[in-house]
Amino acid sequence: MRRAEIIANGLVQGVGFRYFVVREAQALGLKGYVKNLYSGEVLTVVEGEKYMVEELYNKIKIGTSFADVKNASIKWSESKNEFTKFEIRF
Repeated sequence: MRRAEIIANGLVQGVGFRYFVVREAQALGLKGYVKNLYSGEVLTVVEGEKYMVEELYNKIKIGTSFADVKNASIKWSESKNEFTKFEIRF
């Protein structure tokens, strides 16, 4: 199990991006959360199997048809096993 913090920037707020991330993460069986940052970016904190987290990261880099992801970065760390589900945080 691995943990990752993914930050996406571009046109990622106000376009349903967080809901897209929730659907994709839940479909992959991942746990964690996604939230908007005051900087206009979206932060995803996720835990799960490394290849599943990488799959989510690849989907985040593409985004939805309404979003325009300019850049996405990922920072890996050890899993803390602190989540029971994947959710949107405010």
